[in-house]
Amino acid sequence: MSTTLTRAALAAVLAALACPALADGIEVHEAYAIQAMPGGPTAAAFMVIHNHGGPTDRLVDVRSEIAARTELHTHVSDADGVMRMTRVEGGFDLPADGEILLSRGGDHVMFLGVTEDLTEGRVFPLTLVFETAGEIVVDVAVEDAQTSGEPTEHGGMDHGAMDHGDMGEAHMDHGAGSE
Repeated sequence: MSTTLTRAALAAVLAALACPALADGIEVHEAYAIQAMPGGPTAAAFMVIHNHGGPTDRLVDVRSEIAARTELHTHVSDADGVMRMTRVEGGFDLPADGEILLSRGGDHVMFLGVTEDLTEGRVFPLTLVFETAGEIVVDVAVEDAQTSGEPTEHGGMDHGAMDHGDMGEAHMDHGAGSE
């Protein structure tokens, strides 16, 4: 069996396993995670969260057993054009009939101090905490960072190759020399 066919079959299985989660009109779909460097200390998760007509809500927290810390993050450009990854303390708004797009190079879930093996094909639970809807547990499928197929906005920024130091910083530098 060719590698391409094997990856396509694995992608189909992962899509079936990571079924949409639905609670109180909030649907979470296309949830996947990558760990750019196998066995590395960081990983990130991406997904689409849609509010099907419920009241305006807010994603305020995330929790997972796979890492020492699980946080909501985004990328911002400083005055010099250097992209920095920063923790989002207040969460993300989810308007009625709107969505939150957690994607590579944008808003995302960050896992710091990964404590478990995140091999391609694994599925793990992630708890999303909403201000109004409460907790929703989502199955997140692990994909290979190099073959996930999603384009990035920042030229394939590699979370695993960045120097996160002791992970006590509220932001990470994505500028020159960080890849």
